[in-house]
Amino acid sequence: MCPTRRLLDRIGTKWTSMAIKVLAEAAPGEVRFAELQRRMAGVSQKMLSTTLRGLARDGLVSRRVEATVPPRVHYRLTPLGLSLEEPLARVRAWAEEHMAEIDLAHQRADAAPPDGA
Repeated sequence: MCPTRRLLDRIGTKWTSMAIKVLAEAAPGEVRFAELQRRMAGVSQKMLSTTLRGLARDGLVSRRVEATVPPRVHYRLTPLGLSLEEPLARVRAWAEEHMAEIDLAHQRADAAPPDGA
């Protein structure tokens, strides 16, 4: 299997890239689950939990649980996860620069008559 495709399958969701961004902003510190959820507007508790579990499984995030009631769960990027932030930041910058062009291309394609193909 292609390594690029395998990686994009793992990190290609908006919640994954957003979690990495938020954790990178806190690096080398940790962020509690509730704080991550606050900083990631729109993410459900279940989706955030699933996202973080996948990132931890991939070795990109480490998880620390404080034995309190209720437990406090902290997350931080591993060195491997931190190394992913720079390429993701470049993709975000590219998107900010070029998404208007892509949106315009979609509008043109949607307005064009079918080509019969």
